[in-house]
Amino acid sequence: MTYDLPGVSYMAIYIISLHIVHSNSKSSVGSNHWKLNLEEGKVVQATDDDDSSAGKSGSNPNKDLVLNILKNTVIENGEWRVVDNMLAQSTDIETNQLNKDRNKDSRTSDSTGQTDVHTEKPQLTCGKPVNYTQYDHLRGIANRNEHGQIPEPDVAMIFKKKNGKSSEVDMNELEDRLKKHKKQKPKSAQTFNQIGNFWRIKGNTKLSIECFRKALSISPNHPDVLLNLARVLFNLQYLDDAIFLTRRSLVMQTPQDNSWLQHFTLGEILKAYGHYQEASLHLRHALELNPEFQPALAHLRDMEGAPNPSITQYTLFIILFLIMGVVFGVITSMEASYDEGNEGKPQRHFNRAMAMRSMKLGINPRLIRLRKLNC
Repeated sequence: MTYDLPGVSYMAIYIISLHIVHSNSKSSVGSNHWKLNLEEGKVVQATDDDDSSAGKSGSNPNKDLVLNILKNTVIENGEWRVVDNMLAQSTDIETNQLNKDRNKDSRTSDSTGQTDVHTEKPQLTCGKPVNYTQYDHLRGIANRNEHGQIPEPDVAMIFKKKNGKSSEVDMNELEDRLKKHKKQKPKSAQTFNQIGNFWRIKGNTKLSIECFRKALSISPNHPDVLLNLARVLFNLQYLDDAIFLTRRSLVMQTPQDNSWLQHFTLGEILKAYGHYQEASLHLRHALELNPEFQPALAHLRDMEGAPNPSITQYTLFIILFLIMGVVFGVITSMEASYDEGNEGKPQRHFNRAMAMRSMKLGINPRLIRLRKLNC
C-alpha cells in the first residue's frame, strides 16, 4: 500500500529522523555539556533547563561562564583570581597610567631648569668580591658575614677638604665623587680603599671589609689599606688580628710618609691589652710625629691615672714574700728559745745538787770549780 501513497512514506521517514536527532541532542546535553555552579563553587553536569536557558541566550561567548573564567583569570601575589572583563580592562588601564605617571615623575623640571631625579640611585660597591687574599686566614676577616653595624663618623675627617669652610662632609657628594673615581680607575687600590672608608662611616662593616680585601688583592702590602682594615677589626674587638695588621702596616710604611697613625693605633690596641708601658711608648711617639693630636694625650692621661696591673702584681708578690719571711723568722726564734730553756734547766738542777752535797761534806764549792777548770 505504501507504493500507492509515497507521501506517507516520506512523512514516516521525516518523523523517525526528527525523533533520532532530538534524542541525540538530549543525550549530548546530559553527557557532554558541563557548567559552573557559582553557589557550590564547582563544575556540574548541565540539565535540560540549563540547556534551554543557554539556548535563549544565543551564541554570545560572553554568556559562557567557563569561557569567561578562561579569559578573565589573572594571577596576583601568587594566587589565581577571576575578574570581570570590565574590571580587568580598568585594571590594565590603571596599571598603564601608573607606569606613565612614574615615568613622568622620574624627571621633572623646575622653574630654574634643573632636573629632580626621583629614581633610586645604584648602590656604591666595589663590585664582585674577590675569591682570596693572603690575609683571609685572620678570624675577623673570615667571619665578615657575621659582623654587626658599627658606624665610624670620625672617618669622615679623611674626606674633609683642607680649605673647606664647613666641617661637615656631604655624603651624597662624596658618593658621587667615589663613583666617578671608580669609573675612571676601575683597578685602583686607593679607590677601593676610599670606598671602604665610605662604608666605615655608614657602619656597614661587611662592605668595608670586602672593599679592603679587593684593594689588598691588587696591592697586598698597601700600608693605608692594612691600617684601615686593622681599625675595623679593632672596633670589632679582634685585637690579635688588629695588632698584626697594624704592625704590618708600620713595616710597609715608607720612611718619607708620616707613621703617626700607625703608632697611635698600636697604642690603643696595647692599652686594650693592658700593656700600658708599651702603649705609652707608641702614644708618645705618635705625639712626637703629630703634636696636636688630642686623642693620644687623652689616652696617656687615662693610663697615668689608672694603676699599672704589672706593678700591682709585683707589689703584692713582694709584700707576700716579706710577710712569709717575718713569720718564718718569728717561728725560728721561738723554737730556738724553747730549746735553750730545755737545755738550761737540767744544768741548774745539777749545780744545785752539787752545791748541797759540797756543803754537807764541808767542801768549798770554789775548789770544785777550780778542779773542773784545771781538768
